[in-house]
Amino acid sequence: MADVHFEAVQKIYANGFEAVKPASFTIADGEFVVLVGPSGCGKSTMLRMIAGLEEISSGVLSIADRVVNDIDPADRDIAMVFQNYALYPHMTVRNNIGYGLKNRAVPRDVIAKKVDEAASMLNLTEYLDRKPSQLSGGQRQRVAMGRAIVRDPALFLFDEPLSNLDAKLRNQMRIEIKALQRRLGVTSVYVTHDQVEAMTMADRIIVMNGGVIEQIGTPAEIYKNPASTFVASFMGAPPMNLLKVTREGTGLRLADQVLNIAATDIDETATLGIRPEDIVPDPNGSLYIHVDIIEELGAHRLLHGRLDEQPITVHVPKDHDVITGVSRFSMPLNAVSLFDAKSGLRLS
Repeated sequence: MADVHFEAVQKIYANGFEAVKPASFTIADGEFVVLVGPSGCGKSTMLRMIAGLEEISSGVLSIADRVVNDIDPADRDIAMVFQNYALYPHMTVRNNIGYGLKNRAVPRDVIAKKVDEAASMLNLTEYLDRKPSQLSGGQRQRVAMGRAIVRDPALFLFDEPLSNLDAKLRNQMRIEIKALQRRLGVTSVYVTHDQVEAMTMADRIIVMNGGVIEQIGTPAEIYKNPASTFVASFMGAPPMNLLKVTREGTGLRLADQVLNIAATDIDETATLGIRPEDIVPDPNGSLYIHVDIIEELGAHRLLHGRLDEQPITVHVPKDHDVITGVSRFSMPLNAVSLFDAKSGLRLS
């Protein structure tokens, strides 16, 4: 097992592009951490630096209290699961899973035992003599995971392993990967652009944007208390509503009402954040929202509309009767987040 420690780790390419700005954090032994962010944010570069596939420009990277800046990937005691599975098409499932051990001259009987154990764990026993072309996408991903498991690594690295699967398989594999990590207790770092994967799988999430770590926290912390408007808009489906408010007296004006929220730290304007589920239908409510579109999603409905010409989304239960047009809503002030209008950073 291993912890992973970043101390001012930075990546600058030869052309001067800074892919990862100096980052410092620790991943605890046995923790499942997800790196999430849009394409080009630096998350895969950070994973590749842990793996030893990218050189570190500056800073110190430690795995299990050992500095690995100049250690070859093969000597870092890690196992990596790739997006494209990286299976050998001419080999059976059995030989694919055991290939890494064979290269290390592990005795055949030990390889056979480890392969059988991994196959049983991943429900692959009946497929051991098949070729990858005879498997589904989900089964191929299990084979790739089996190849990682038999090595008994100190650290698992997952590079967007579910992006090639359809929605149903992704949901199933999310559960399987999380359950497997819990069972093995191996420190795991998982890269994805899918915030649903991040929210459902992680012990902690590292949200990245433009090479910068925007926030580190548990899924609940990041969802309830986003550190910036970027995190607020990226994490959550649907995302947090971000509305312009102006200072008026000691409060903040939103549309036709002045909210009793202390505005002493605000210049003239700010951004108010409120999750769609925190806006509730209320016949006596002071928010007059013009509902334009109603999305039926089975267990609930999403109402898309306008509040004083600002776009807004509301999440309501499936049994709540709604129609397009103007309806009244309310929101608890303790569910509101405030962000600086210029920097986007959280104020309260």
